[in-house]
Amino acid sequence: MKADNLTGQVAGLIDLVDYQAGSIVSRTIIDKPTGTLTLFSFDKGQGLSEHTAPFDAMVYVFDGEAEVTISGEPLLVKQGGMVIMPANQSHALRAISRFKMMLVMIKS
Repeated sequence: MKADNLTGQVAGLIDLVDYQAGSIVSRTIIDKPTGTLTLFSFDKGQGLSEHTAPFDAMVYVFDGEAEVTISGEPLLVKQGGMVIMPANQSHALRAISRFKMMLVMIKS
């Protein structure tokens, strides 16, 4: 499988991004003016600090579990779960256990 282009290929999400001790790893799969699809892996305890984005974003957890906080409200998202983070509302993520997620942001 070509690492730089997955178009027209079958791939398993879980195999496209690896865990790295003490780190967050990301891999952009689609990056277009109209939206992005990015895979992330978080080691236990790692996270993204509170921030906002100008577009709605969907997080799908495909391994492990995370706490996603939206406007101060913590939500537990486990393997197979998803949450939509609304545009212009603060949000943050923290790994309860190491976890992998897909972030989909639609810009138009």
